[in-house]
Amino acid sequence: MIHAGMKIDLQKLPFALKPFLLSLFLSLSFLAFLSFQTPPHSLHKPAVSLPPDLRIRPGYSSYDAYINRQLNKTLNPKLRKIWTTRDWDRKVRVFSEFFDNLKVRGFLSNDSKALCVGARVGQEVAALKRVGVNDSIGIDLVPYPPLVIKGDFHRQSFDDRSFDLEFSNVFDHALYPWKFVGEIERTLKPGGICVLHVSLSRRADKYSANDLYSVDPLKELFKLSELVEVRRIDGFGLDTEVVFRKK
Repeated sequence: MIHAGMKIDLQKLPFALKPFLLSLFLSLSFLAFLSFQTPPHSLHKPAVSLPPDLRIRPGYSSYDAYINRQLNKTLNPKLRKIWTTRDWDRKVRVFSEFFDNLKVRGFLSNDSKALCVGARVGQEVAALKRVGVNDSIGIDLVPYPPLVIKGDFHRQSFDDRSFDLEFSNVFDHALYPWKFVGEIERTLKPGGICVLHVSLSRRADKYSANDLYSVDPLKELFKLSELVEVRRIDGFGLDTEVVFRKK
């Protein structure tokens, strides 16, 4: 048996053992080197425990793995063709009805500066412009100009207090929900409105990164805002509209 610290005289070892020991030494050295490396995009753990009704789906080894998973859907040529052709008019019409209703309830006006978070090809942005909210833009991992610019909802590129209203129906795609919400609150003006469309009664699609089982986790995550309204909707598989106002 070879003990740690014992010197090995390679000259006295059988010839057949020499390649094995050399290979073992190189392998251990490489593993030691890897153990000191830090991935450029490591997963961030929440500073506090998440509420029990919000669960992050497992399976992502890194943030890059998560991004690549989302891009598999966003860049799917068949889906993008559907979103920009047969789905376009129907979704713009339904989003327009939602936004018109927000105007009636006093949450949105033609003078509002609006952001759609996770807007894909921009159907909701087109709907905002259709109802008269012309200062509207969307962000997504893949841009779709002129309606959608490139952006990551975990780290928005906009200045603090930029928007009067932020809308999103992709909360379930957030790997870090606390960052998703934190960026919305950071870029909302005081008194600004955030409208989320979420699913509580059924699990979202296979590309979702979290599962939400009640509104309670949202109330905990929106630390700078007050819950204004919750109502049932029928929004492309999403069943609940939640409205917050930044304090």
